[in-house]
Amino acid sequence: MDFVLIWVDGGDEEWLKEKAKYSGTPVDNAAARFRDWGLLKYWFRGVEQFAPWVDKVHFVTCGHTPAWLNLDHPKINFVRHSEYIPAKYLPTFNSHTIELNLHRIKDLSEEFVYFNDDMFLVAPAKPTDFFRNGLPCDEASMQFLLPKRYNISKSIDGHNMGVLNRNFSKKKSVRKHPFKFFHPAYGLKNNLYTLYTMASPVFSGFKRTHTAQSFLKSTFVDLWEKEPEVLDATCACKFRSFFNVNQYLFRYWQIAQGRFAPVNMHSVRQRFDLDVDDAGDIAKAICERKYKAICINEDENENLDVFENIQKKLVAAFEQILPQKSTFEK
Repeated sequence: MDFVLIWVDGGDEEWLKEKAKYSGTPVDNAAARFRDWGLLKYWFRGVEQFAPWVDKVHFVTCGHTPAWLNLDHPKINFVRHSEYIPAKYLPTFNSHTIELNLHRIKDLSEEFVYFNDDMFLVAPAKPTDFFRNGLPCDEASMQFLLPKRYNISKSIDGHNMGVLNRNFSKKKSVRKHPFKFFHPAYGLKNNLYTLYTMASPVFSGFKRTHTAQSFLKSTFVDLWEKEPEVLDATCACKFRSFFNVNQYLFRYWQIAQGRFAPVNMHSVRQRFDLDVDDAGDIAKAICERKYKAICINEDENENLDVFENIQKKLVAAFEQILPQKSTFEK
């Protein structure tokens, strides 16, 4: 089993200049979303401490690397965008393009776990937390799409569902795998919600799990064979768009096929949103190791004082559980 991590160095001046050239946005206004939280080394420390069993870490960037990273580490495969993303899509500043082509990474294993750079291991994990009997661990809790600021026709999830329903019959999928769509691990509330959605003849949405995601490489190959035009249209966009599809489509595809092992995702992997959750509570969750994997989803607050205060709390929490340098560091 491999891990895949994508990363952007938001302080790379050359990258910012190139991004500004394609976006038409001045560099000074383009950097806030990509600021460095100084947490990347804790991702690698977490992998070494809590998942020493992983075979390979595919570290994906446009070409830049942190100065402290030991690229000679036997478990690291440093992957540039140009080494796996088709040239016609490059350069890209669209995370969806980076994600939709992950199966093209050389020597990527069939079973892999995908991480954004805001997702961390914070407690000992086992391979069975991510895969069981060759199947990705996941949760098929269904819901209705409830977009807040845009209609369903102009939402990424709306487009994902359109592609999914074009290829799968919800009724047939549920009939074929009833105990995967309804499972005790999901809890009574989620099972009741899924039952409620049965009134809809099509897949109407799934409970979001913005955390480390288990994938089969063959899922990517299958979807590219079935829907090349849709994926090509997204990859052709230099920047993210509401008219894109994204990596969740591959997750939904696996669920519709029944190619997953039912688990309670939120008992192992948890997401925190910095615009909702207090940084102190997140730091506490890190220190108490209540979950094995967490996502710290950043809001786009540009207040420097707020950012620095949150950063200090998070760094202190990670230092408490992962104080020792890993062999991934020089």
